[in-house]
Amino acid sequence: MLTTVTKGKREDTEHNAQWWRDFLEHPDSMMGFGRGILARLPSDPRCQLCAAPFTGLGGGVMRMIGKEQSQQNPTICTACEKTLLRYHGGAEVQSGLLFADIRGSTTLAEGMSPTGFRTLLDRFYTVASRIVFDHGGIVDKFVGDELVATFPPMLGADYVARAVAAAQDLLTATGHADPQGPWAPIGAGVHSGEVWFGVVGDAPHAEITVVGDRVNVTARLAAAAQAGEILVSADAAKVAGLDPSLEVRSLELKGKTEPTEVVSLRIGPGGGA
Repeated sequence: MLTTVTKGKREDTEHNAQWWRDFLEHPDSMMGFGRGILARLPSDPRCQLCAAPFTGLGGGVMRMIGKEQSQQNPTICTACEKTLLRYHGGAEVQSGLLFADIRGSTTLAEGMSPTGFRTLLDRFYTVASRIVFDHGGIVDKFVGDELVATFPPMLGADYVARAVAAAQDLLTATGHADPQGPWAPIGAGVHSGEVWFGVVGDAPHAEITVVGDRVNVTARLAAAAQAGEILVSADAAKVAGLDPSLEVRSLELKGKTEPTEVVSLRIGPGGGA
């Protein structure tokens, strides 16, 4: 009996992994189109997977068709939650990755009230989420003042270029090109490569996430970026089709045994983007 149960679990895991590979690796123009439509319905917050809004007029329409905010996992809708629980697990897939955070947030928080700092974070979350959705990405999570987003191939083969474009738009939207300077000083990192994408945790607390070395490297790139700067790994820059004449430099990233080559893009005075 033990052998039978173990075999059954293994088969279920392999079946679910194949489902995720098929889902993630094959761009679906209709899915991208539908997600784009839902992303424009009011109002935020919304499902990180299908972009269905949870509040406002759009949220009311979504509830009529069975898409409402999950009580167990408020980052996804009930319809997507059912699918994730049915195909618990994930698969390794190529993806574009974007990390971005507020530089000097401790100093910023020191100079304003707790409510004021919370207002700043809410504004950052709203702007960042919208930009990620507009570029066909998925918000993995917000950790304090940091955005973690992934751009899987299911929403378009140009997933790395979309991650770079999202980073550029995020820095522009936070005011880095404005003469008076940014309302939130942001540094960002973009990387690409193979990650594990899927569902972790068990019902009722299952969540979508990405893990792997590429995720760790992207976090290090964002941490090394200055305000108004996007550090793009050389490999990602090549895939994204960035200008090959852009300056490439080597960084010693924490925890990495070899230097990492990066391209620096800047938004604002003296920037190269």
